[in-house]
Amino acid sequence: MEDMSFIDQTLQQLDEKQLRRRRRDVTGPQGRTILLNGRPVLNFCSNDYLGLAGDPRLIDAAVRAMREEGFGSGASRLVSGNMDAHRRLEENVARFKGTPAALVFSTEYMANVGIISAVCGKGDLILSDRYNHASIIDGIILSGAKWRRYPHRDMAALEKFLRDSGRHSKKLIITDSVFSMDGDIAPLDQIVALAAEYQAMVMIDEAHALGVLGKNGKGAAEHFGVGDKIDFQMGTFSKAAGAFGAYCCGTQEAMDLLANKSRSFIYTTGMPPAVAAAAEAGLNIIATQPSLREGLLKKTRHMTGRLKDQGWDLRDTRTPIIPLVVGEPQTAMEFSERLLEEGIFAAAIRPPTVPSGTARLRLTVTAAHTDDDVEICLSEIKGIGKRLCLI
Repeated sequence: MEDMSFIDQTLQQLDEKQLRRRRRDVTGPQGRTILLNGRPVLNFCSNDYLGLAGDPRLIDAAVRAMREEGFGSGASRLVSGNMDAHRRLEENVARFKGTPAALVFSTEYMANVGIISAVCGKGDLILSDRYNHASIIDGIILSGAKWRRYPHRDMAALEKFLRDSGRHSKKLIITDSVFSMDGDIAPLDQIVALAAEYQAMVMIDEAHALGVLGKNGKGAAEHFGVGDKIDFQMGTFSKAAGAFGAYCCGTQEAMDLLANKSRSFIYTTGMPPAVAAAAEAGLNIIATQPSLREGLLKKTRHMTGRLKDQGWDLRDTRTPIIPLVVGEPQTAMEFSERLLEEGIFAAAIRPPTVPSGTARLRLTVTAAHTDDDVEICLSEIKGIGKRLCLI
């Protein structure tokens, strides 16, 4: 047998740096409160922005789909065919986002890896924001294209890279629209302007923007009014829509390309119909209940305002993602554990997820939180922050 001592050595190194991650057991559905290791706590670290993860309408839609279409999809959708739930979901996504077509993937990770590697290859150039999600980075690496990371939201640097790009078969600019650890927003209006000037394509990841930004909750593309200028709009159903899976939308030809070239679409069993039906139900709620989003943004403004008054570094967050930057992993872990002792669940985020020296608590407020929930959280953060000499 091979020497496996590297496993223990690696885990020991992670322990010494306070970087080892451990799973916590949750009983019951996600929501504003959860049972964590058997104890009820207020949940302030979920991406369930509109509180739909446990919504009866999503559950009912999933149950109906299972009764009508079973659970499993049998095989790849190119082998065993599109099921009704797949077709309905893709039609609804395209209609909601205002694009000619959409293609559904089983996960966000599979979508990003599959889209990027289908669109770009050797001889192409990809320009990626330094804070982009890991799935984007892995998709770029898999593509084999040349790539450069421009400093976070730095449009001058992006333009310089474009200006100095030389001759490439294709150029693609990729960015998260809302950055998952800082809560800030990519300047999509400037990005599409640069793309037009330098003949580049644009791809965005709307995972944390769908259902949160835009007049109708369509995301940052709607927020900036540039949806028709973005070639590949990718997003997920696992955050605000309360379900699971991912999509890409754009022209019919672009979606046909992905269906024929995206390995993560071709070589995997299709999304279960129940999951697609739940995602469709979540998307319909986003489209028809703007009050959920309006309430969410009101709570977000209140919470970020109060935290800034307490003296916290919140970066440039403009969304329900609220980073409390504290610096070192040990400090973030202690802060998180003390909050948990007081019944507040807010996970510590450490390198490599965030840059060294910027360990933080990543708070998320949701539409399901009550005003009392928010006040309790704010009070505990202030008290513990002072005791730890952080504010």
